[in-house]
Amino acid sequence: MNTDRMIDAFSPAEGPPPQSLGAFFAWCLAGAWKVLVWAGLFSVAAGALEVVSAVVLGRVIDGALSSTPETVFRDHWPLFLSAALFYMVVRPGIFGLSSASNSILVQPNLLPLVLSRLHRWTMGQAVTFFDNDFAGRIAQKQMQTARAVTDVASEVINVVAFALASVIGSVIFLVAIDAWIAVALAAWLVVYLGMIRWFLPRVRGRSAARASARAMVTGQVVDTITNIKTVKLFAHADHEDRAALSAMAGFRDRALDFGYVSASFRFSLMTLSGLLPIILIGGAILLWQQGGATAGDIAASGAISLRIAQMSGWVSMTLMSIYGSVGEVEDGMRTLSPPHSLTDAPDAEVLGRVTGAVAFDRITFTYGRGGGGGVQGIDLTIHPGERVGIVGASGAGKSTLVALLLRLYDVEAGAIRIDGHDIRRVTQESLRRQIGMVTQETAMFNRSARENILYGDPGASEEAMIAAARAAEAHEFILGLRDHAGRTGYDAHLGERGVKLSGGQRQRIALARAFLKNAPILVLDEATSALDSEVEASIQTALTQVMQGKTVLAIAHRLSTIAAMDRIVVMDAGRIVEQGSHDELLARGGLYARYWNRQSGGFIGTDEDETGAEAAE
Repeated sequence: MNTDRMIDAFSPAEGPPPQSLGAFFAWCLAGAWKVLVWAGLFSVAAGALEVVSAVVLGRVIDGALSSTPETVFRDHWPLFLSAALFYMVVRPGIFGLSSASNSILVQPNLLPLVLSRLHRWTMGQAVTFFDNDFAGRIAQKQMQTARAVTDVASEVINVVAFALASVIGSVIFLVAIDAWIAVALAAWLVVYLGMIRWFLPRVRGRSAARASARAMVTGQVVDTITNIKTVKLFAHADHEDRAALSAMAGFRDRALDFGYVSASFRFSLMTLSGLLPIILIGGAILLWQQGGATAGDIAASGAISLRIAQMSGWVSMTLMSIYGSVGEVEDGMRTLSPPHSLTDAPDAEVLGRVTGAVAFDRITFTYGRGGGGGVQGIDLTIHPGERVGIVGASGAGKSTLVALLLRLYDVEAGAIRIDGHDIRRVTQESLRRQIGMVTQETAMFNRSARENILYGDPGASEEAMIAAARAAEAHEFILGLRDHAGRTGYDAHLGERGVKLSGGQRQRIALARAFLKNAPILVLDEATSALDSEVEASIQTALTQVMQGKTVLAIAHRLSTIAAMDRIVVMDAGRIVEQGSHDELLARGGLYARYWNRQSGGFIGTDEDETGAEAAE
């Protein structure tokens, strides 16, 4: 067994993260406690050896003083040899075990353990969770919280356990010399702990405020960088600079608050630490004058007092760091631990491959507002293999309908069924495996073109991946790609959100991804809107092929792209107002016919009152 893997650094957590601090720590560290206890015991042993070291030093001094210089080694060689073995073998060995257990077993494994659990939980949140926050801030909170939990666990082992063992051992030794010296140490410890109790809650609160301000800076900067093209196009560099500086000023203020309390704490601590050697060494000298202590006892008391004085500063700074980390954990916990708002049912089934029958049964969804926006009372049945076009002005509810089918939101009334299965009764992952989707705003990862296409089916062969790219008219331009690192073709990286590609190129890679997924239900949300007419015409042939045998929902403003669908559904203000074939709807002379006549080969118009409803989608 590899000792450095005694903690399974990527094991999943049991249940959701708790909302209370102690339980949250237990959730984060579950599965690592055995190793943490062993590491703590090694640290306790190392702390106890600090006292033993002082005692050994005192015994060597007493032994040396009890003999003449000529006979000292002959009289006391067993003592000196034992002391040498202690300092050269026992003490380094125990300290080495303590250091190794923390730096090899604990720290490298705890951070990925906690981070992987927080990341899994965050990925399970509904899309509204991410819509309401900065992407950079969420990522910062994950890393911040994982690092803080790791630091707390590591420092408690490395410092707190070590210090407690040293202090308890020191008290025992001093009692053996004289109880009054032990009482003096105990009184000093009471004052020390009182000071700790006063300062550390303030450190904790100000650390949490500093962490929150730091995350806000990260979120603001990442938001600007993510949208840097828009910033430049609108010439708003100064505006973004002011926004970033405002966030940075907030962080600076919080950092100053933390700095003031930290400096006050350190000054008070150093003053108190300076008293301890005076108390213990002075007390031992007084006892020596009265014959109650030896020179070795004075030396040992001095060594212990100096070590505790030094350790008190070390421990106090560590405790301040621990409390600061606890504040960061609390701050991160508030962001990352809220329960999932959209979850699988306890008895949710895994949805196997479906035939593609889709039924919207009197569904209503208004984004929780109860008023306008969303969809109202939609009743629509789509048969397996049927190709349905969905049209309507902006804000009509088209994209909302698709989002509900993918269960990005839950309907407020009614039900959506696929092959008779209520989608709320199946797992979200298995539901979305049955649906391939290409949207107008294509999502690209900053990975290779190959990885982006294989996202549709990570297990697909190279030949299948290239065939999908050819079908999407993407193969030729991919072969000509070259990134900043010199990678070419399918190995070239596409940049964050695919910024190195044109809109049409991104859409063709998204189409290739959907082709490769080969799901029984295909959703096209303005899938060819970024393509020029020539490329669109060639892809339409490929789309016709890939749609064979699939249930298709195609949203389009360009009506020519859906005129050949089996059925066209016309939506207006969240309701279905017409449906039928292209010819039937034209003959009816209703809203669809008006759209068709108005666009003359262009797009559906958008009135001012319709534009306001787009935000609801």
